[in-house]
Amino acid sequence: MGNFYANYTLKGATQSAVAEALSGRRCIVTPAHNDTIVVFDEDSDGQDQDLVSGFAAELSAGFNCPVFAVLNHDDDVLWCQLYINGVLEDEYDSAPGYFDADAEPSAPVGGDAEKLSAAFGSSGLVDLEHVLRKSSFDEDGYTFAFERHADIVKHLGISTFGVGTSFASFESDELPEGLSIDEVIRTA
Repeated sequence: MGNFYANYTLKGATQSAVAEALSGRRCIVTPAHNDTIVVFDEDSDGQDQDLVSGFAAELSAGFNCPVFAVLNHDDDVLWCQLYINGVLEDEYDSAPGYFDADAEPSAPVGGDAEKLSAAFGSSGLVDLEHVLRKSSFDEDGYTFAFERHADIVKHLGISTFGVGTSFASFESDELPEGLSIDEVIRTA
């Protein structure tokens, strides 16, 4: 069984402001890492794409910032959205048709490396484009979705805390490397 997780990386918002705004909702907010913070939402662990989209739009609009929302389903599918000031600017699916039993396997769709790079101030445009286009069926393709997520994060220069991590990870004391429990803020 692979990873199941959803989380949100925000650029330009502070840990304390986000935590305060999310009081009343069960979330975990990381400190700044690579000029971004990551939010883990208990409800998002349910893998509901509509919920993930809605929450990402809400975070982006509320903090007038870019939000990179990520959902990893069983390490087979990496689905991402980029919101800027509450508006969906880009969407990516590493395995379109995965949930359709009649669909043929196909290459990833969406993912605008230029928009993603601009949103997070990255200069890794060419490498990011390669990461987004690499098919799982290629000889050098990704076996697991978290590997693609790690490469996207690396090329965007954003926090690594979201790779392989869900809200439930914290409940099981499985924290991202380099993060201690006393550095996060829990909301409820």
